[in-house]
Amino acid sequence: MKAMSRIVGIDLGTSTSEIAILEGKKPFVIPNHLGEKITPSAVGLTDGGRIVVGKEARDQLLFKPEDTVIEVKRLMGSLETVTMGGKEYTPQQISSFILAYLMDCARKYLGEDIDRAVITAPAYFSDAQRRATVEAGKLAGIKVERIINEPTAASLDYGIDHMQTCQNILLYDLGGGTFDVTVLEMFEGVLDVKASSGNNKLGGKDFDQRLMNYLLEQFITKHGLDLSNDKRTMMRLKEAVETCKIALSEADEHHLVIPFFTEVEGNPVSLEEMVSREMFEGLIKELIDSTEKQISTVLSDARLAASELDLILLVGGSTRIPYVRKFIEQTLGKAPQFVVDPELAVVRGAAVQAGILSEELSSGEDILITDVCPYTLGTSVLGYIGGLPHTDIYDVIIPRNVTIPTVKEKVYMTVYDQQTAVEINIYQGEYKKASDNNFLGKIMLKGIPPAPAAEEKIKISFAYDVNGILQVEGEILSTGKKANLMIETTGVEMVTEIEPEGWETAPNARKYKAIIKKAERLLKEDETLYYSVDMESLIRKIKIGLKEGEDPEILAQLKEELHEIIYELTEEGDA
Repeated sequence: MKAMSRIVGIDLGTSTSEIAILEGKKPFVIPNHLGEKITPSAVGLTDGGRIVVGKEARDQLLFKPEDTVIEVKRLMGSLETVTMGGKEYTPQQISSFILAYLMDCARKYLGEDIDRAVITAPAYFSDAQRRATVEAGKLAGIKVERIINEPTAASLDYGIDHMQTCQNILLYDLGGGTFDVTVLEMFEGVLDVKASSGNNKLGGKDFDQRLMNYLLEQFITKHGLDLSNDKRTMMRLKEAVETCKIALSEADEHHLVIPFFTEVEGNPVSLEEMVSREMFEGLIKELIDSTEKQISTVLSDARLAASELDLILLVGGSTRIPYVRKFIEQTLGKAPQFVVDPELAVVRGAAVQAGILSEELSSGEDILITDVCPYTLGTSVLGYIGGLPHTDIYDVIIPRNVTIPTVKEKVYMTVYDQQTAVEINIYQGEYKKASDNNFLGKIMLKGIPPAPAAEEKIKISFAYDVNGILQVEGEILSTGKKANLMIETTGVEMVTEIEPEGWETAPNARKYKAIIKKAERLLKEDETLYYSVDMESLIRKIKIGLKEGEDPEILAQLKEELHEIIYELTEEGDA
């Protein structure tokens, strides 16, 4: 009988990826074929049609941008594809090349067959993004034993060396493309995750883009030339900006020079700018400050005050930016610390989790971890507000930040006479109107015995496992007939989560402030209003529309719909 292979831990990152294994109850980061612990998350196609990964792919980015892919993690779980050599690839396929490369490095370094892995994902990754990660593993020939949240992994790296510590910890994880913040309690070898929040579209790449945009605007001002659509030139600028960003973490200013940037009237022109740390921080301050909302959310969900935190851990390469540390200290009143390696803590923690699964570590004697579901999950129902029926109500089945694995059930009744089927729609999100949330899938449960309304009952069960993947079941209680759903969300495009903060400064916002203020006042006075769900949805759509530059006609229509609801309510109140 063949012995089972050991399990490795993999950090599949936006900018870089790493692989590690447990050796003597301690995590060890496995070097790649070049002897380096950190591998760029880049995939390329050579002139000979060979797939290359890591540094070799990154090195060809400047002269073969059309055949090189970077930052594919941001596309995971979406319908978007990328192109190399004229051929389209899914994000899962590109990610599988990175995973296969890392596994090959591990096999050759360890001299043994390896085909099992724990892979990390941002805590705020959606169900679709997690499934896409699992699919990438399968395409690489890996048996994915567990998807573990990145901040949870980083806390395991910390916890393995601080087994007897009793602390409330906030872990702030800002990487190349994603942001997570997690609150956990540590006591005598147990890591109990209390709450997680985050932003899947915030990281060092966004900081790079802010500086790139600034430099392009300066170049346009000086030379009247917009090069933003020149892919090769943009890759050169991106590389220079990344170097500048890193330099400014240590220096007060950096002389950014790109010789022979382009030609103007037949003459070569360089891009040259003295970039100060103060100027760079001014460009990215808004983005970093926006994380205060997620910090506030996790503290509230964990029922902790900032003063009750014993330790603030920094993880992710972007936390090396000085303003990040300054912002956290101002927000929480406590200086954050680099107790673990910000670039390697996640992969080291994944190796610890792998060791727990393979029983190299004992949850009884060594370390134990509990995690949470970071999203609210539920279904759409016919509900009653103010005693009146209202469709498209979001009914929560699994609240966010419930400890996982978990199974939650609810029983519903038929809504009309002789009803013989029910459609169970599954959503993920935090909004009261079901259709405003991310639609995950649906079950059609047929064969309900014809009966008067409310006589037949349907039980809906949501099971959320340790990998953060959802299973749904519907059952007709009178007959026992069931319908199950393994939600195939890798082909479902998730709604982009846009926060409406900052809408007040958008162009034309002044025209909408009065009606929004009035609607929000009515909601505050009485949240049981029949129109409350529609009002909240319209307010949100208007704010996001203003922020995103929506068509004025669409905004005007939304405003008119909101006005009609307010008129209806105030007229009823007057009557």
